[in-house]
Amino acid sequence: MADTNRNDLTIYDDFAANWWTDDVRWVRTLKNLVPGRLAWFERHIEWTGKKVLDLGCAGGFISEVLTERGALVSGIDPARKAIEAARQRALGLGQDIRYSVGVGEMLPYDDDSFDAVVCVDVLEHVSDLPKVISEIRRVLKPGGLFLYDTINRNWLAKLATIRLAEDVLGLLPKGTHDPELFIKPDELNKALLSADFEPGPQTGLGPRGLTRRGDFTFGALPFKSIIYMGVARAGG
Repeated sequence: MADTNRNDLTIYDDFAANWWTDDVRWVRTLKNLVPGRLAWFERHIEWTGKKVLDLGCAGGFISEVLTERGALVSGIDPARKAIEAARQRALGLGQDIRYSVGVGEMLPYDDDSFDAVVCVDVLEHVSDLPKVISEIRRVLKPGGLFLYDTINRNWLAKLATIRLAEDVLGLLPKGTHDPELFIKPDELNKALLSADFEPGPQTGLGPRGLTRRGDFTFGALPFKSIIYMGVARAGG
């Protein structure tokens, strides 16, 4: 049963003003995850000219980098203040990123709108996973790619993400995650198959080093026990 005291998504609005300042450690952690995620995703996709949806974009870390790589990016997130921070950042950089407030269960886009959907640090927070997967498939063109990461559901993932990352190290605010919403890889693959996706490779994601500030850097790992990344192709 989901814990109503956890899965606190208000943090993305509460810290929106700090999104691009590098003043908050957990926000820096989210930023530091981007290179490792994209290094693995880019084994499967070339971004230039692709229409890409960044689902759960928050303040726009991935949207900005994908735009720099030549993608035509739309970003969506339920956190209004975070979206406003993303818009102001894009305006200051002269980037044409189309940001919207919304949720994965009801995407405000036409069918077959995107070549790819990127969805990181999101699936373990949603209220209706099958509906989100269905909506992602709807807005993807046939043959389009769904690139994601999420958290495995087991005792080790709970220990690492909640007891260590939230409670001890402060890599995330306390209450960010509800371990009952974590998703086992085979469960996610079944949901993808049911929504007309062909599940592709998966790999782990985790710490690989430290920055000069003592923050973790991240990259692909051979085990999927805690965080895992994956790719799936839309049917048709």
